[in-house]
Amino acid sequence: MALKHEKAIKRFGPRYGRTLKKKLGKIEASQKATYECPYCAYKKVKHDSVGIWQCNKCGARFTSKAYSVEKAPALKTIQE
Repeated sequence: MALKHEKAIKRFGPRYGRTLKKKLGKIEASQKATYECPYCAYKKVKHDSVGIWQCNKCGARFTSKAYSVEKAPALKTIQE
């Protein structure tokens, strides 16, 4: 059964081994997916460069993980 990301790794042909190509395929598939913007909650966030993401709707530019967007944790209030 062909995997969804196998098309992207066919460019390597017989080089580099199956396991490395599968790992790279998963990384590239998650990197090229669209994610939800943490500011406007719209699914239009695209990868700009390593760790930098940009929302195509509201124009927000923010940092997150290198290959996927992780929502920022809720801020904890300090009780004095």
